[in-house]
Amino acid sequence: MQFKTFEPNIEVLGQAMYSMIEGFGAFKGVAIKYLVAHGICEKKDNELLLDPAQWYSLDQWLQAFEKISRDLGDTSLFLTGKCIPINAKFPTWVKDVESAVKSIDIAFHMNHRKNGIDMFNPATGTMLEGIGHYGFEKIADKKVIISVCNTPYPCEFDRGIITAMANKFELRATVVHDNTKPCRKNGQDSCTYIINY
Repeated sequence: MQFKTFEPNIEVLGQAMYSMIEGFGAFKGVAIKYLVAHGICEKKDNELLLDPAQWYSLDQWLQAFEKISRDLGDTSLFLTGKCIPINAKFPTWVKDVESAVKSIDIAFHMNHRKNGIDMFNPATGTMLEGIGHYGFEKIADKKVIISVCNTPYPCEFDRGIITAMANKFELRATVVHDNTKPCRKNGQDSCTYIINY
């Protein structure tokens, strides 16, 4: 189900939160209003106090997403997702569409922490549970990947992330929500995306 945390005490790296501001393009002030209204950051003397190195409440960020969804619709969520690869930390080994889509789950965990502990440790490869996953299944002999996502983030936000990562290496890559599968917009636990490249 979108907009609901799975566990308490999960935080998001401020650097990743800048994707919301970038996703609003020329209307960055609108995104900032939502962040401030949900207690994520402050604005002082016309300066945004959102530290890219600090950690912020996932619950509050999801509340901002939910309000944006209600007020402005899915396009804003999709565009915010497309800005995640520009702003969030990602593994360095990404080199093609397949490794890009596969890296999303690791990056997702790299940009979250639970009870003050990073949810992915690159030195050991240890990944903590508690925020779901971005799935990866390559279809044999086809340029198709299936990604089942069971995260607390909105459906269109996740489609935006996957689209941006696939388009980094193949501009013609498409990402389509599989409407024959469950959808978090309908209160279900996951969404399925089909990536053609």
